[in-house]
Amino acid sequence: MNVEELVRDSLRELAVEEASADPGFADRVLAVRRRRRTRRLVAVATATAAVVAVSVAVPLLNEGRDDTRPASVTQQDGISAHPDQSPPRDLIAAGRSALAAFYTSPIVAKNKKEAIHERTYWLLDPDTGKYKKDTRWSFVAVAPGLKTAAVLERTLPAARIGLLDLATGEVERWIPVGKGVAGLAFSNGGTELVATTYSEHPDSLEKFKNPGDSEGAWMSTHRVSRTGFLLLDLAEGGGGIWHPVPSSSAGGRADFAFTRDDRHLFAAGGGLSTLVRPTFYDLSGKETAAPANEKHLRWDVPARLSPNGKLAALGLAEEVEPAIAPGHRTTAGKSYSFIKDPLTGKEITKVRGAELLAWVDNRRLIAWERTSGLDEAYEDRLVLVTIGSDKVVPLSGVREHPETDPEPWETVFAER
Repeated sequence: MNVEELVRDSLRELAVEEASADPGFADRVLAVRRRRRTRRLVAVATATAAVVAVSVAVPLLNEGRDDTRPASVTQQDGISAHPDQSPPRDLIAAGRSALAAFYTSPIVAKNKKEAIHERTYWLLDPDTGKYKKDTRWSFVAVAPGLKTAAVLERTLPAARIGLLDLATGEVERWIPVGKGVAGLAFSNGGTELVATTYSEHPDSLEKFKNPGDSEGAWMSTHRVSRTGFLLLDLAEGGGGIWHPVPSSSAGGRADFAFTRDDRHLFAAGGGLSTLVRPTFYDLSGKETAAPANEKHLRWDVPARLSPNGKLAALGLAEEVEPAIAPGHRTTAGKSYSFIKDPLTGKEITKVRGAELLAWVDNRRLIAWERTSGLDEAYEDRLVLVTIGSDKVVPLSGVREHPETDPEPWETVFAER
């Protein structure tokens, strides 16, 4: 099947089945480490990442143009965009996916040698369409439907899990847990919750000094602290059994999340595979083979499978600098990510975007895309991209990536 047939088939199925399509992932990338740091690691460790060129021919169905609309609110075709807001104040959404929350992770020093990345969240009020800062929580996962969030209090690992009503801002139920929890993820059906347990804060840092460096820099400790997971059935009251599954040698945060069928879990693997392939488990904590349609997916690419399951969103393929006539100012670089066959891993095409975050439908995705030139400090924004088109539609304002704290705001997407 060629690309045109795949897209045509996807559109046909979407038109017939959209009303009954299985829910997508809710905050699927709970195991992802800081994006900026991961992007640098992937560039060094994998041969396919960040190929920079003056000009490159990318296999797309149809060529288009970059979107140049003014910075204003756009609400059409299910799109809610605010390209003048970064971080956003008002709802950002397209099709089935909405920005349910976002957070920052400033460094908070415990003493001269130890610190943590401590998250602060802004949660979407589904009634007003506004994002509200909520400093009560250290970790938030949003369920499909945008009505409920699972939350952890400030100190990690936490001794209880709260189920928060996003409209009222009130915790409707507290679920005590016998193990310290520091990561959460909803099932695609929204009725189950996997809680990853740790013996200490998984985002811990230590001061690292190079020779001649008087100040030093905070670096992840990568200590092995994951102990296992709790699988909670919320429809049955939330009780669950703890399953011991220690971290790999990679250490650090390695949260569990559900596969598309909700019958397995996955988490970041160990060693160099941490950058690419996840490790899969059954619901009892036993390591198992990947589901057939997920064995080629990467744990650090949040979008994963298209709604119909026929396309897989993969990582960065290349970044290119558009050709510029002499005397003209530098324009933003363009990024392209892989779209592959999930069963074979074979490349189907490439789509605009440096990091694919969420599927909007079977042809469109929400992505981070750079707004700076390849020789400039990295900046990006949320955009809507389409398979078969070079056009991008801005959804948020530009996000800066300062070299020092604070780090940029990060996204939590959920199906609406």
